[in-house]
Amino acid sequence: MFLRQTVCFNKNSMEKEEIVMPEKIYDVIIIGGGPAGLAAGIYAGRGLLDTLIIERMQHGGQAVMTSEIDNYPGAAEDESGTSLIKKMTEQAERFNVEFISDDITFAMLEGEVKTLSSKTATYKAKAIIIASGAYPRQLGCKGEASLIGKGVSFCATCDAAFFEGLSVFIVGGGDSAVQESLHIARFAREITFIQNLPELTAAKSLQEKVINDPKFRFLYSSVVEELRGEEGLLDTVVVRNDVTGDLTTFEADPDDGAFGLFVFIGLIPRTDVFEGQIIMDRGYIPTDENMRTNIPGVYAVGDCRVKPLRQVVTAAADGAIAAVDIERYLTK
Repeated sequence: MFLRQTVCFNKNSMEKEEIVMPEKIYDVIIIGGGPAGLAAGIYAGRGLLDTLIIERMQHGGQAVMTSEIDNYPGAAEDESGTSLIKKMTEQAERFNVEFISDDITFAMLEGEVKTLSSKTATYKAKAIIIASGAYPRQLGCKGEASLIGKGVSFCATCDAAFFEGLSVFIVGGGDSAVQESLHIARFAREITFIQNLPELTAAKSLQEKVINDPKFRFLYSSVVEELRGEEGLLDTVVVRNDVTGDLTTFEADPDDGAFGLFVFIGLIPRTDVFEGQIIMDRGYIPTDENMRTNIPGVYAVGDCRVKPLRQVVTAAADGAIAAVDIERYLTK
């Protein structure tokens, strides 16, 4: 980080002398404080590595937006993303992992010592774990940008309560969409799925929770064409059937005055700061089975990595594997 300076006095001359201490070099810096980064921190800290986790926002990444995590081994009944992340953070702190809130905007990854910089600070480490995660993909339809936060949301945990007693649309049909719909259903009067495929793609056990529930309706092979909001709130949703091309316009009940629309159509990896240095595949980072990238001493874990399944349990596994391999890397 910054150079540390100590001012002392020469006993003979009584003049001030400035001693400049060397910049701190961590054993490992982890970029991202989601499940992958926290698991890596736990294993690195337990391995007595001098470890720093840098998170640009709140710890937990996408996990804290999940209202219920019931498929993580050992999770308590009614475990939420927030409660699980809190436990993981406290566990990392017990192993003396440092935490800093900052946004890395530059990286120099070649060489024995890696350098990361933000607008205000520079950090150095012998090894780097990229656990920067991903962010929600937007629809890209007309009207969406102006209505984000005014009816359009990407986080059920954050915003579901705002739509109590209202009609809500959910765009998507995968695991995340169905899981989050169960939380939204605690508040919304009715929920309509808009899915661009002929059926939901979520796990069958999840589908069973919504398919036969009269609170849920389904528009298959359909996409959102346009969103409108006359009074600054979403009140009109135009849906196009991809098979017939027909447009259907849904207008909010006058007594309601607004709709809610939640978008769960995938993620975009947060890896642009590493472009040109690390080999990537559509923005995701390929690794070997030990989470190593093409640069020695640089690892990628969690949602930013090329992988077939993006879940909390696989993110945590990635982090553990990377941290253990770094122990070996640093002792070569």
